[in-house]
Parts: sequence; structure tokens; C-alpha cells
Amino acid sequence: MNYETTFICSPEVPAEKVEEITSKVTKLIESSKGSVKTVQQLGKKRLAYPISKFREGSYVYMELSGEGSTISAIENFLKFNDSVIRFLTVKVEKKKVVAKPKAPAAPEAAAAEVKQNEPATEQPALA
Repeated sequence: MNYETTFICSPEVPAEKVEEITSKVTKLIESSKGSVKTVQQLGKKRLAYPISKFREGSYVYMELSGEGSTISAIENFLKFNDSVIRFLTVKVEKKKVVAKPKAPAAPEAAAAEVKQNEPATEQPALA
């Protein structure tokens, strides 16, 4: 299964420590027979709302594949790490392809539709 994990570290944590946490998570994934596809350290960003009295945090985004046990191991590690103030793991579904609606076969069919949708003309009243 494919997953996306994002975690936010405290702004007080130096960049080296954030890299260390990221490498530990990567090793944890690989030891659980999973694989890491992408790792992006997005740097410090302002939070949408204060978390533990912090207004900003260091964001890390990862794309990975693995089993459910891999995800539970990652989440347990992040949950008990004091440097991580928030994390979220989401299962990525394959995108469904939606077929486009077919166009009318002939211009005569389109003209027939227009005639049906036109308002009826008023007929003169009989005197």
C-alpha cells in the first residue's frame, strides 16, 4: 500500500536533529520491509493555529509504501518523540479515470434538442 506521512517538529529543534529524526523514520520503514519513495524537508513554516504554544514548526513530508505494521511502527515512533508536535499518515488511493461524456453524433441531433428547448410561440387569441 502507498502512504503519505507528514510530521511537524518543534521550531526549537535544530535542523540537524530534524534530519536525524527523518533518517530514523527512513531506517524504521526499511527495517519493516517498506520502501521510501520521496522525502522532502519543507523547512520552518507558520502553523495554521498554535500547537503546544508554538506558532511555527519544521515540516517533513514523506511518500512511502509498506504494510500496516510499518505504519504503526512509524506512528509509535513519532508519537513518543518529544521533538515531534504533530504527525499525520494518509493512505493514497489510485486515481479513478472518469470517462468523458460523448458528444452528439450528428449536428441534426443538436438542432432537434434546441427546437425542443425553445419556448412555444404564442398563438393569437380567437375573437
